[in-house]
Amino acid sequence: MKIVILDGYTENPGDLSWAELEGLGELTIYDRTSLTDEDEIASRIDNADILLTNKTPVSAAALERNPNVKYISVLATGYNIVDVAAARSRGIPVSNVPAYGTAAVAQFAIAMLLEICHHVAHHSETVHAGRWESCADWCYWDYPLIELDGKTMGIIGFGRIGQQTGRIAKAMGMKILAAGSRPTDAGREIAEYVELDELLARSDVIALHCPLFPSTQGIISRENIAKMKDGVILLNNSRGPLIDEQALADALNSGKVYAAGLDVVSTEPIRGDNPLLKAKNCFITPHISWAPKESRRRIMDCTAENIRAFLAGKPVNVVN
Repeated sequence: MKIVILDGYTENPGDLSWAELEGLGELTIYDRTSLTDEDEIASRIDNADILLTNKTPVSAAALERNPNVKYISVLATGYNIVDVAAARSRGIPVSNVPAYGTAAVAQFAIAMLLEICHHVAHHSETVHAGRWESCADWCYWDYPLIELDGKTMGIIGFGRIGQQTGRIAKAMGMKILAAGSRPTDAGREIAEYVELDELLARSDVIALHCPLFPSTQGIISRENIAKMKDGVILLNNSRGPLIDEQALADALNSGKVYAAGLDVVSTEPIRGDNPLLKAKNCFITPHISWAPKESRRRIMDCTAENIRAFLAGKPVNVVN
């Protein structure tokens, strides 16, 4: 079997081994493939039996030009970059890697929140620049420092990652509200399930952990921001298009939203004209919640298991 990886660098920039996949077939690894050049994508798939991709799109046209493709496995949980309907029509199973980053993504959401509350990096930089040494007082701070104990976090999307974020926040003394997911007994141990409007009105911090569906696209809209508390903190390390970015930028600049911690934006890499780049108190990181080595190793291990299951005639984690 010929196995082709279209964009292997972010999964493995050199700190992991491809040996497990090399043992499953003839492996060709491209560090990067154009996200927009259909000819390049199609030519690199040429003669592949098994195709692996992370963020490089696999369109119906690319599959049309490469009839040898028998199986696709996405090096991620989200699979919207593959035309799964076109794959299904060709009898090509598409698998993903579920649940590999639950701990890492939840941890990152809390990391963004703590940075907003304490500005640790900023204050460390001022100390290294000599400011504390020359300070007239024995301490100083440049931003309001926020204690989370007793405050309310509302989590939109209360699946595995949302619940793990809730557990951490609850351990810090926060009250947890949940919306956007079917209530479960496990969820009730962590949070109070409420309707979205109630969550928006009661939360001091709102964290997005929901998938991107037509029903959730733009869920952080101008209208829903107006329902939030003044000075709310917003966190998103789920999907960028959940947020109307101009509406959020305006709310940050007016102070309606005190701060935002974002690991995702609507177009990635971010474009220079994104209004959030110039918004007040907007912390943006380059989609790295998923990227600890431990998480990426789980992706590698699960992908190998996906391929083994396909080769055995019993594909797993199939999304189409």
